[in-house]
Amino acid sequence: MNERIEPAALKNNRPVAAIDQPAGQAAGSLPAGHPPVRWGRIGVLLMNLGTPEGTSYWPMRRYLKEFLSDRRVIEVPRLIWWPLLNLVILSKRPGPKGRDYASVWNNELDEGPLKTITRGQSEKLQAAMGDSVVVDWAMRYGKPEVSGRIQALLDQGCDRILLVPLYPQYAAATSATACDQAFRALMDMRWQPTVRVSPPYHDDPVYIDAMAQSIREGLAKLDFEPEVILTSFHGVPRSYLLKGDPYHCQCHKTGRLVREALGFSPEKMRVTFQSRFGNEEWLKPYTDETVQSLAKSGVKRMAIVAPGFTADCLETLEELDGENRHYFEENGGEQFAYIPCLNDSDHGMRVIENVVRRELQGWLPG
Repeated sequence: MNERIEPAALKNNRPVAAIDQPAGQAAGSLPAGHPPVRWGRIGVLLMNLGTPEGTSYWPMRRYLKEFLSDRRVIEVPRLIWWPLLNLVILSKRPGPKGRDYASVWNNELDEGPLKTITRGQSEKLQAAMGDSVVVDWAMRYGKPEVSGRIQALLDQGCDRILLVPLYPQYAAATSATACDQAFRALMDMRWQPTVRVSPPYHDDPVYIDAMAQSIREGLAKLDFEPEVILTSFHGVPRSYLLKGDPYHCQCHKTGRLVREALGFSPEKMRVTFQSRFGNEEWLKPYTDETVQSLAKSGVKRMAIVAPGFTADCLETLEELDGENRHYFEENGGEQFAYIPCLNDSDHGMRVIENVVRRELQGWLPG
């Protein structure tokens, strides 16, 4: 299959490149005996965190082992962490976490909501971009694997690939580890594609506007007005901030910009951090403690949004809309709402398409 795959949108904008050709050989063709190659297309790979393949013990154990073995995620010295992980955590955690996942599982497709939504984002982005690019998606942990989807793009003739970590705010434990996995795949390739990585977009005006619009629409659907709205971001150990990770600052900037776009005061809309585990200090204030404190102080109506997640998942559906709703109500709160992530809504796709088109400049015709 000696062919240059030329998207229709590009055919009239750029001549077909030629490999060293004997005199008289047709432009764009390959010499006799040349190995089959495909090239000339642009690929976009959306990358999200990951999800287990099932909610039972062994799928959960495999997923947790891959996730918690990542040195970007857990920076505890291996001599301490490996016995704890393999002898304690992987024995005790798969059961309870599996039950948590079962509470939000997409039973129709037999998959986690993150997989369902990320697939939808990929399909809608492909429809928006047309034949100018090939869009695919992958998970850092679990399936579909990053290496396999990069190879699939190469097999379709993509010799230029834009990697898009689906994290508005950069963290070593999210954006960087997704790119690490892609770079590991590239290390095994003789003919590597040219690669770009989209930067974090925590303060991008399109993203901020989409978040503000989504929150307005979510609030308009409620039959009450929240006294307090929490913008909850996934936490990381405080030590990561002290080592130079920009995540904390980017989360606070997103929170401030969204709050200002909505015209709320700092008292009404506050930034918190969720999902901590272990004994180490994490970024504060903690979402769960803040929810309980607000309820105990007399706040009766509140809402939570999660601007750091591009798709609803266990941490939003089970933790925010489930656990924290319970914390609020058992401590005196009366009305609670979780406003969904951007997901593959029109607002969400506007953000992703904006990032992709911006980062493809110079590759796509003007």
